[in-house]
Amino acid sequence: MLEDAIAVLRCPVCGAGFQTGVGQVRGLLCASGHAFDAAKQGYFNLLTGKGTVFEADTADMVSARQRFLDGGHYAPLSNAVADLAAQFLDSPDALVLDAGTGTGHYLHAVLQKRPVDAIGLDISKFALRRAARVNPQVANIVWDIWRPLPVADGSVDVILVVFAPRNAVEFARVLRPGGRLVIVTPRQGHLAEAAGRTGMLSIQQDKEERLAGSLGGHFSLEHSEELDIPLTLDPGTLADLAFMGPAGHHRDPVELAEQARAGGPVSTTARFSISVFTLGDMPS
Repeated sequence: MLEDAIAVLRCPVCGAGFQTGVGQVRGLLCASGHAFDAAKQGYFNLLTGKGTVFEADTADMVSARQRFLDGGHYAPLSNAVADLAAQFLDSPDALVLDAGTGTGHYLHAVLQKRPVDAIGLDISKFALRRAARVNPQVANIVWDIWRPLPVADGSVDVILVVFAPRNAVEFARVLRPGGRLVIVTPRQGHLAEAAGRTGMLSIQQDKEERLAGSLGGHFSLEHSEELDIPLTLDPGTLADLAFMGPAGHHRDPVELAEQARAGGPVSTTARFSISVFTLGDMPS
């Protein structure tokens, strides 16, 4: 399955395909001779040239996310994403691309329902170390979603975007006809009580309009559903929740933990929108 996923990858230098063979994949070599070694944890770093302007999640942020997700707090979301994606992965040669795979948590849920070929992209090597352990059969790739994706045209059946950037032009290019884009975004009021305790970033009021605008001209909304998850979080879990997100880039973890401990457990509600998009008319 890993080699089948590698077969649709493209060299970021020249655009050629990568050679595949039998046995353990220790590196990627394209027809033009550009080589990319596999990290010992099992992922590949295809980034070349100038680095990204976006901050990758740190090791501490990734550890916080792993602890929180392993606690099952977002299990209803994982199940909902997997159920939706599985509807469009019934072909034996189906391929799912997780754009912003992180620790591989949501992709793992999808593959439990549909064990298809898969590619996971993320900018954080720390996240991909964990993703490669969780999903060793997946082609886990260090990549910047805002760059042209190292994936062949029309090769993907489902793209997952869970709290990650949306590169509409590239998503449209790599999706097969009839493919689906499954996007998860937080709604207004998401974790409001937790944010009040820890200073987490609030949700923009026009987030859903911004989502539609970012995909306009490329995708049409096919289905949307809302999911609310009531949570009661102890101080340690609350600190992990706050630190695993964007706040982790600019908050001191010790200070954050102290804020989380003030007042004991907190009850809050995670509020999500799960949207399915299909390819629309391409702009001329």
